[in-house]
Amino acid sequence: MGIQDTSRIHWACRRGMLELDIAVRPFFEHEYHTLTDQQKRAFIALLKADDPDLFNWLMGHGQPANRELKEMVDLIRTRNSARGPVAN
Repeated sequence: MGIQDTSRIHWACRRGMLELDIAVRPFFEHEYHTLTDQQKRAFIALLKADDPDLFNWLMGHGQPANRELKEMVDLIRTRNSARGPVAN
């Protein structure tokens, strides 16, 4: 999926865990348009991670080995925190 295919990316944000939906979907809805193309590619790559890994990374229990994915996880956590615990 390409960085401009926002409907497919939005669909990919739907996860099997409510906790991930609460973290990933609001980030996409509020922040995706502000990302650089490189960050958008990293976000899409992050969406390909397994739910347990993504959950652990977003909850601060470990981090991805890939630097760009780690930076994206940090960005999601920072921006979601700035908007509040549940961003709608």
